[in-house]
Formats: sequence, C-alpha cells, structure tokens
Amino acid sequence: MPELAELADIGLDLRVQDSVATVTLNRPGRRNAMTPSLWLGLAEVGRALPEQVRIVVVRGAGPSFCAGIDLRLFTAEGVPGEDFRLDPADDGFDEILASWQAGFTWLRDPRFVSIAAVQGHALGAGFQLALACDLRVLADNAKLCMKEPALGLVPDLTGTKPLVEIVGLPRATELCLTARTVAAAEALELRLAEVVVPEAELEAAVGDLVAALLGTDPAAARATKALLAQARANTLEQQAAAERKAQRSLLAARQR
Repeated sequence: MPELAELADIGLDLRVQDSVATVTLNRPGRRNAMTPSLWLGLAEVGRALPEQVRIVVVRGAGPSFCAGIDLRLFTAEGVPGEDFRLDPADDGFDEILASWQAGFTWLRDPRFVSIAAVQGHALGAGFQLALACDLRVLADNAKLCMKEPALGLVPDLTGTKPLVEIVGLPRATELCLTARTVAAAEALELRLAEVVVPEAELEAAVGDLVAALLGTDPAAARATKALLAQARANTLEQQAAAERKAQRSLLAARQR
C-alpha cells in the first residue's frame, strides 16, 4: 500500500475498511484541482489495492468533487514541486501521458466496482475521473463540464470513450465543443448519473449503494462486470460465446 503520509503530500487520502476502499481528493483549498503528482498517486493507489477490495468510492473533500486541472500549472509560477513540461516533440510524450492516464484506467478493473460520489464541481479532469468510475452518485448541486476544449486542449484522461458510450456521439460532441455546464438534473436525464440526491444525503446514498453491491456473490460480480465490459464491442454471437465461457469458468472455479 502507498504510504498515507506520501499520498497526503500530493492531495490524496486512502482508507480501506474490509472490502471497501475510499479514495479522497484532498485539496479542498484548491477545490481538489489536479496535478501530475496526483494523477501518478491515483495510479499507485490502483496498483496497491488489497485483493479483498470489492468497492472503490472516489470522493472529493470540501464543497467540490474536483475543479479539474490546477490552472496554475499553465502559469510561469506553476505549482510548487510539479513538473508540467509536456513537449509534443519529446520522444517520451506518449509515455508521460500514458502514466497520467493510468490514474484513471484502473477504476475499470473487474475486480471491484468503482463509484464516484460527486458534489459541487466536476470539471475537466474531474469530470473525466467521474466518468472513469463504473457508477456515479450525484448531489443535486453537482455541475459537470468537459472544459478542456475551451482551454485549447482535448480531453486526454480517458473520458471521451465513456462519455460517447453513455450519451451518444452527437450529445458528446455538443458537450465537449461548447464546454457547457451540465447540472445534476440534466446529468440524470443523460444517464451521466445513476441517482441524484440532496447534498446532505450523498454519503448515505453512496453507503446504500455500497451495501447493495456487497450483497452480490464476489466471484459472480467480478465475472459479470468483465462480461458486461465486452458487450458493446461484441456481436451477439461473440457475446453469447463470452457468456458461455464466463459461466463455465465460474462454475469450474467453485468445484476446485
């Protein structure tokens, strides 16, 4: 497991209780704005989670889930201790960006179900972090925005695929290229949220969802999540074959 003191230094907090891990973005003074160190820290958390973890809850301390990238990175002063030099001519460009993306991709792992608990702002990288999770529970004051195109960038932290899969290509195009803010009620209509609750009830709603998910057989849950992840790309025949294979493997494992 990463050292908690080291995570705290980059604005992260990790708590594991039994089979539930809670990852908290903990820079409330900056509305949990993200830095490269934080992305690398998220990736390290994903690599170090204990095998017994079945649920990962991602949340933000304070009034906002995450206000996106720390905009001070684009200034001459920058953020103390952060190296944000990203030269497209650099041979290591892809490797650097992939290391940052790894802070998001691990949340799709079939070993567990990931839940974003979102209150206040989820902008840019923060919106992409919520999209990286399997499920999203929003407070009624949540505001989502894919801000990168308005900053002269593309969304590059793995958010484009789930956005298109959830809302469809035309709506994803509109949301990204206008960089408009989506309030919680519209997010629910667009299926960007599984549920919207009053802000005061967010923690309880997440707790209820965690309890319901933990009621499912662990091996069946892992196998089903992996199976569902294949479904969109598979033909019916391919998915039927995948179902047969998954069922055989699950039942065989129980006979050992």
